[in-house]
Amino acid sequence: MFNIGVGEIMLVLVVAFVIVGPDDLPKVARWLGRQVRRLRTLIRDIKAETGWNELEKEVKDVQRDVKTTVRELDITSDIKDAAKDVKGEIEGISKGVERDIKQIDREVKRDLKDVESEIRSAADEAGKAVEKADRTVVEAVGEVREAKCAAEEQ
Repeated sequence: MFNIGVGEIMLVLVVAFVIVGPDDLPKVARWLGRQVRRLRTLIRDIKAETGWNELEKEVKDVQRDVKTTVRELDITSDIKDAAKDVKGEIEGISKGVERDIKQIDREVKRDLKDVESEIRSAADEAGKAVEKADRTVVEAVGEVREAKCAAEEQ
């Protein structure tokens, strides 16, 4: 309460011993003890008469109520729970999107292979048609030459 250390108490006792003297020091100590006891009793009576104890009790109750209210109004845990829920939902959506992207990628690759094989097929058919047309043109040119030669011979 007074923040008095052992060194300070020894200094006060030495000064009291010098001022009062060794013969009267026990009498003064008893008198001082009685005065402190009376002062404590007086303070206790004043607190009882003024209602200080009830006021102190009410203040402690109010402090306890305020602490309880602050704990109840603390939304930190609610925010953390909501953030955890949102994070879980986002992760679920993200995994679903990744799964859908992979599925679309597989489908696109499959479709590209199908288109590639159709293009190759069409190219092969076109090549065959060009070869046939070339043969037909060569045959027609041959026939035209034969006809020209035959017409020149006549």
